[in-house]
Amino acid sequence: MAELTYRAAVAAGIAQEMRRDPMVVLIGEDVGAAGGVFKLTEGLIGEFGPERVRDTPISEQAIVGAAMGAAMTGLRPVAELMFSDFFAVAWDMVVNQIAKTRYMTDGQVSIPLVLRTANGAGLRFGAQHSQSVENWAMAIPGLKVVAPSTPADVVGLMAAAIRDPDPVIFCEHKGLFATKGEVPDGEHIVPLGKAAVIREGHDCTIVALAAMVPRAVEAAGRLSDDHGIDAEVIDLRTLIPLDAQAILRSVEKTSRLFTVEENPRALGWGAEIASIVADEGFYSLDAPIVRITTPHVPLPSSAVLEDAVLPTVERVVETVRQRLEDAQ
Repeated sequence: MAELTYRAAVAAGIAQEMRRDPMVVLIGEDVGAAGGVFKLTEGLIGEFGPERVRDTPISEQAIVGAAMGAAMTGLRPVAELMFSDFFAVAWDMVVNQIAKTRYMTDGQVSIPLVLRTANGAGLRFGAQHSQSVENWAMAIPGLKVVAPSTPADVVGLMAAAIRDPDPVIFCEHKGLFATKGEVPDGEHIVPLGKAAVIREGHDCTIVALAAMVPRAVEAAGRLSDDHGIDAEVIDLRTLIPLDAQAILRSVEKTSRLFTVEENPRALGWGAEIASIVADEGFYSLDAPIVRITTPHVPLPSSAVLEDAVLPTVERVVETVRQRLEDAQ
């Protein structure tokens, strides 16, 4: 195994699929010679050349439109939008064209493309550059939604996303770019729609996504060491398809469910999970489902204020501890 940063894993995942399939192309702002604004695509233009790695104008509509057209004509484009917030500029094309074309043509035209984007908070970029927008995409039928938390999952889920016949929104968390982890040698693929149990436990289930996963794992360690609470941690990895069965199995074992969500509270992915568990796993529960989220506010650029609104390890520990102690 090789140890890679999350940042390097993005390029590694794309390169794996570009070597395998000559129909895979990469487009976006500064993805070529500059190696991407966040240095996520370094080395790709050197290996695959300017025909397959193409810089675009600063126009999200142009990037998304070009990717859709390329996918309709047989290529498998990987398109980068610099910040996930900028999906709003091209949202009509994503929602009303890309997500619906396969359905509206009765399968005659498929859109096998990946829209990659830097998502989430933690780098003090303020309200217009720090949002977690996976919920936007999750709400649209026809889109698949991926948000990896580790370098290995970046590579494996990127491969699965590029090979998928449907459009995939691939959220790369800005706060994780510098983190490191081992990535299996050779071809690596992680199926879409399969959550990972990161830590097994029997007292409660904590479900997290992307940058909240390492916080949930750290919180689980503290809960065990300081309070004797054995928490199971699940990394969702993908929101669509959603591995509801993994969550239900865990709740059947632990009887308590917590979600840790970076997105604003209203209509967050945890609300959908709470709905599913309340509907299909109600009799497994010994206590109400608890969502630990960012409040429904624009994200501040102040370091102190941004840290105050995002779920922290301390808030997860205290919330779980208090709820379990109250139930005794």
